Amino acid sequence: MREVTTSDGVRIHYEIEGRRDGPPLVFSNSLGTNLHLWDAQAAEATRSGFRVVRYDQRGHGKSEAPVGGYTQERLGLDVIDLLDALEMERVAWCGLSMGGMVGIWLARHHPQRFSRMALCNTSSHMPTQQFWNARIQAVAEGGMQAVADAVLERWLTAEFRQSEPGVTGHVREMIVATNPTGYIGCCAAIRDMDFRNLLADIAMNVLVVIGARDPATTPAQGDFIAKTLPGARKTILDGAHLSNIECRDEFNGVVFDFLAGEST
Repeated sequence: MREVTTSDGVRIHYEIEGRRDGPPLVFSNSLGTNLHLWDAQAAEATRSGFRVVRYDQRGHGKSEAPVGGYTQERLGLDVIDLLDALEMERVAWCGLSMGGMVGIWLARHHPQRFSRMALCNTSSHMPTQQFWNARIQAVAEGGMQAVADAVLERWLTAEFRQSEPGVTGHVREMIVATNPTGYIGCCAAIRDMDFRNLLADIAMNVLVVIGARDPATTPAQGDFIAKTLPGARKTILDGAHLSNIECRDEFNGVVFDFLAGEST
């Protein structure tokens, strides 16, 4: 198993594939999933010539899940530790939901490490604290099963869940398999995040991907990022929160064209 140890001693699992001389592209998963969130994107990106790196965010998948609340800064530093270990000086970034939040922190604090970013189905602030405290309590008391169905209903539209039961089941399996300790730690990082004042100071080529029917990170939240971050572009896809799954082909087309520098 491929893993790196971060500067605070936590093991982070990753996978790397594609051409060794290809432009590097890092995928970052959402809360409650793992690097397999990106299976379809990794396959397409490698065919397109990228050197693809996927990793399990701290507390998720095969990465270690230390006890306690995490911070967006720490989640971002995990990425810098990973890039340093892989000797990758500059990469493209594609993050969804929590992965997009980490991307915002990285774009503000380590812009020299990133060429372009796709911030997908994400937000710079996630009210309310009461919502996240209730989510933390539910998982602490009942494990991931206590929230899995409610989360799934927010992530994929009803018609997609009905027409694609196999894909839907795979997403649910990722949610249920998430370490409750790691999930709670990342919930705290999202609860305490407020990046609204960071956006105007970011100077980077950014694409904001918005799900038109996303109740988790709403179109208004995505539009705020696109309007506030200087020069950001946006695209709206007809799906809910996991636009990379529900609108796979459209997502792959617009995101990879942008990250390859082919969009104007």
